[in-house]
Amino acid sequence: MGEIDEYLAGLDAEDATIIADAYATARTLVPEATQGISYGMPALIVQGRPLLSLMRAKGHIGIYPYSPVVVAAVLETLPAIDGLSAAKGTVRLPLGAEIPEIVIRQLVLARSDEIREALAKKPAVRPRWSSEPNNGAGSPNRRLSCGNV
Repeated sequence: MGEIDEYLAGLDAEDATIIADAYATARTLVPEATQGISYGMPALIVQGRPLLSLMRAKGHIGIYPYSPVVVAAVLETLPAIDGLSAAKGTVRLPLGAEIPEIVIRQLVLARSDEIREALAKKPAVRPRWSSEPNNGAGSPNRRLSCGNV
């Protein structure tokens, strides 16, 4: 059982169903996403980066795509949705309200694109030490000379 599954098991049936349906939509869009934890919340993770988290709060369900840029961009394109509100990096819907598929779809696709673009810009990690035993500077096999040793 993954982190999201454990979280859903602790919710009442109505909230668990609403949140599980949203996660299911996200998984169809990004099937390689795995369950994990990010910022203390159960989340879908893609290539080591958080994609999406949904949490029940006291008076709402919070949707966290881990990017204020994504939230701002998506909110500009969404039609008016009753009860939907947002803050930096968060979209909120009232408890008991179904989460419109368009909200999850647009947030997940935008965040997934953002993750892929960030990873494409990231330089390839080069090993600090050469794996070849060339005994040159920077090699773990180098021989240091300290006079007559």
